[in-house]
Amino acid sequence: MEDRVILAGFGGQGVMTIGQLLAYAGLEEDKNVSWMPSYGPEQRGGTANCHVLVSDGPIGSPVITEATGVIVMNRPSLEKFESYLVPKGILVIDSTLIDVKASRNDVETIYVPADEIAGDIGNPKAANMIMLGAYVRRTGVVKMESLFNALEHVWGSTSKKRFVQPNIEAMKKGAELVAQPVR
Repeated sequence: MEDRVILAGFGGQGVMTIGQLLAYAGLEEDKNVSWMPSYGPEQRGGTANCHVLVSDGPIGSPVITEATGVIVMNRPSLEKFESYLVPKGILVIDSTLIDVKASRNDVETIYVPADEIAGDIGNPKAANMIMLGAYVRRTGVVKMESLFNALEHVWGSTSKKRFVQPNIEAMKKGAELVAQPVR
């Protein structure tokens, strides 16, 4: 089994962070992983995306041209990466920031009001974690527990340790959305 995921948004939305967490969670499960970042010319506010592969077998290339999953956090990313999805792929859209619907009807689209929920839970920077939680719950690419362990591994011994539990809670919120009808 191989999951090929493109995560995209504006710089500063935490796209690279959730891509790294997904890759680390794959490592927690002894899977082969690849994480490849791509930045626009600007740092904050410019475009940012990363390609993450999580596989039971060898990975030939970190470049994704046919994605099984796409997580988009802004409209330019939707317009650019929706076409990369294979039929029956999973498209997760931050419906708070993206004011259009997906143009494809051969993929499963999940609309997550991530920025709105992040504000509601008092953690306005956690929209990325909400999106990741929804994607992981829907696809099962990794176990949620592996994702939580990855967050603890990456941030637990740093000055960001205080953000571990609030971000786990944000991931759980995203996962809860998928357990309920979201379309």
